Amino acid sequence: MTPALIAFLVAAIIPVFFGKIGAAPFWLTVQAAALAWNVASRGDPSTHTVVALLEVLIVRALVAPRLLRRAMRRRGEPNLDLMPSNLFTWAIAIALVVLAFEFAAPAMSDRQALTLGVVGATVAVALLLLSTNASPPAQLVAVLFMENGLALFESLLPEPWPLPVHGALSSIYLLTLVVGGWLIATPDPVVAPGSGAGDRPASEAP
Repeated sequence: MTPALIAFLVAAIIPVFFGKIGAAPFWLTVQAAALAWNVASRGDPSTHTVVALLEVLIVRALVAPRLLRRAMRRRGEPNLDLMPSNLFTWAIAIALVVLAFEFAAPAMSDRQALTLGVVGATVAVALLLLSTNASPPAQLVAVLFMENGLALFESLLPEPWPLPVHGALSSIYLLTLVVGGWLIATPDPVVAPGSGAGDRPASEAP
């Protein structure tokens, strides 16, 4: 299970520091593969485990990256940094990752501490990305990273979420992706010169 968690952490942290927006679908696929690896490593051949594994592989590893890649292709911003490349934001991101693991360590086993640390680091970095990059594709990527982190959180629960909850979370994930993809694929409105909000109609001019 530890290699799966490390793979998920790498796929959540590395693209934020060094990745471009256009590479985000690839990293979403890597996160989904790590999630599937984490689910399969439980060794539980129950119906719930099989359904959860199929949901991760189909929805998060195949459908989501493809839809996101299509929306980004229409948007045309593949070479922008996912997070601003400057020392200040990097220092904040590193501090958030360290704090996430520090808060996860007390009174927990090694597996639980590592899992909670990965979840906390993913959510914290996603929130930092939301606050530092106003680009719509980057905002959508941050939300999808966060939702993958919440899916990983299930492995900490004594009992997995019921299948209806899984279905609801999967539907929310897809709905977020479809609506977000539609928004980022829609071209921004072009404002004609002199038609700003502060301009008055000619009939009101003195």
